[in-house]
Amino acid sequence: MSEIVVWSRGRIHAPSELLVSAVDHGITVGDGVFETCGVDQGRAFALSRHLERLARSAHGLGLADPDRELVRSGVEAVLAASPGAGRVRITVTGGPGPLGSDRASAAQTVLVMAGPGGPVATATAVRVPWVRNERSAVVGLKTTSYAENVVAVAAAHAAGADEAYLANTRDELCEGTGSNIFVELAGEVLTPALSSGCLAGITRALVLEWAREEGLPVRESREGELPFTILDAAIAGTAPLLLASSVRTVAPIVRLDGHPVEGGGLSRAVVEMYRRRAADDLDP
Repeated sequence: MSEIVVWSRGRIHAPSELLVSAVDHGITVGDGVFETCGVDQGRAFALSRHLERLARSAHGLGLADPDRELVRSGVEAVLAASPGAGRVRITVTGGPGPLGSDRASAAQTVLVMAGPGGPVATATAVRVPWVRNERSAVVGLKTTSYAENVVAVAAAHAAGADEAYLANTRDELCEGTGSNIFVELAGEVLTPALSSGCLAGITRALVLEWAREEGLPVRESREGELPFTILDAAIAGTAPLLLASSVRTVAPIVRLDGHPVEGGGLSRAVVEMYRRRAADDLDP
């Protein structure tokens, strides 16, 4: 397992080095955005798409567009310093600021890190009682304000699972703490629409695009198609599930709330398609 390496201000640093001000707005109020990429063949997978989403998230918070070439140089540096890394994390914050929510600095903090991670063959999950707010001011943005996810994934781990899945305020299936979800149902594979409040995952988007190109029946859900209770059907054996994540990639969920979940033929076809297509193009 590779150790974490950190890049900032043009050079590599040890994880123990102090690089961020105590009054950095990313620390005081969570005023920052981030991306996490999987690593394949020593390169950050789908980096261009991740940088596009990083910019969208920054714009949504009112931050300036991050310097993409600067970030790319940081990605190259950490992967050169940690050739066995399985993930890259890019963090951009509002920089030093006041102790309150108002922003006073235009100088962003940019950190790039590489560390352990990689695809998984299967995943396990639980449902948690908390919800995503599909009307939030930051819906669809990948921000550093991750406290809700920390609590939810801790609950998952306490239950012996890898991931926690949440509903939204309308009791619709939404997303996991760090993944999207696909449900095989009635001859199709569905994923919650972005109107549910879920993040527009990079892996989610690639599955939808590639499946459309290959004629697989994979699509976003329509209103009312994926209530949170659809997960009861997964436990009953009639709705196989897939996890979709940039680092873990696409994998069947084999246990939900402690119950075994059966796989599905279409779901297996989606997993095979993703692995094949991803191997063909590292920056699709």
